[in-house]
Amino acid sequence: MNKNEKFIIAINRELGSGGRTVGEKLAAKLGVPFYDKALIRALEKKYHLTVEEIESLKGRKHGWWADFERAIGIGDALNDSRFYYQSKLDDEPELLTTEEIWKAEKEILMGIAETRSCVIAGRTAFYVLKKHPNHLNILIKAPMEQRIDRILRKQDLTREEAEKTIKKVDEMRENYVKKYTGTSRYDTRNYELVIDMAGKTEDQVVDLILNYIG
Repeated sequence: MNKNEKFIIAINRELGSGGRTVGEKLAAKLGVPFYDKALIRALEKKYHLTVEEIESLKGRKHGWWADFERAIGIGDALNDSRFYYQSKLDDEPELLTTEEIWKAEKEILMGIAETRSCVIAGRTAFYVLKKHPNHLNILIKAPMEQRIDRILRKQDLTREEAEKTIKKVDEMRENYVKKYTGTSRYDTRNYELVIDMAGKTEDQVVDLILNYIG
């Protein structure tokens, strides 16, 4: 990856590994925007555009992504596994199917890649943007005990609840990725770098990535 040209760094990470923090710090060091699930969840929470409308924005001569960012905003993460968009026909929310979310995610990710260098954490960016001419895919993982300890520092849970949450999220993410990409998020062939957080701080991992980029 050439950091002097427009690039995409996609970070896939295990819950509780610290991968999101690594992504934020890496983006700051590189001086580029950082995107994570908040961007997609803003779409899920304030869905006012269809895939066709996204395409219409993309067809304009001026930069469509700025318009799109203003249109969706960056909303708070949902605490629910259901996603809704506001129907143009009435005021009642309609269930947004996973298929629609997947299509919209692809459009958003490709829109980001067309307009700027950035670091993206999570989702399926490692797959959607794998043909980007200047990309780096990274998987960040950590031992279960380390993941549990990190979750306990951030949330008011018992150790048992934290482990249960991690396993549930792992399963949900893996099922989603397999369904729409045909590959596993744990398949190391999808990445240029696979980093184990065991015994490492976020800053150390950021330096490791920067040294790899050169």
